[in-house]
Amino acid sequence: MAKLKKEDFISALKEMTILEVKELVDAMKEEFGVDPSAVAVAAAPAAAQEETGSANKTVVLKSAGGNKIAVIKIIKEITGLGLVEAKALADNGGNLKENIPADEAEGIKTQLTEAGAEVELV
Repeated sequence: MAKLKKEDFISALKEMTILEVKELVDAMKEEFGVDPSAVAVAAAPAAAQEETGSANKTVVLKSAGGNKIAVIKIIKEITGLGLVEAKALADNGGNLKENIPADEAEGIKTQLTEAGAEVELV
């Protein structure tokens, strides 16, 4: 069997729903006896900081505004979430992306703001 490349694995993860990712994590716990989410949570901020070398930002949706459908579409595109998850995020607000480069965060903020959403970078 051919070895799966890191890039292919990450690409496949981006296309999964949150439920599918959770099932994958659970299967990894069962197979290997290790919680990969604990390792990923600890390693992600350090790796992101090393990659960019600059301050990272978190994009926080405060309100979807009047054009919620357009905002939901953008959330789906940015996060890779399914329709139900993206709608829930648009309805309730919250963190869209965490620990991303400042320029990427600004681009996301611009997209959402143009669609009518209220966004904050922290």
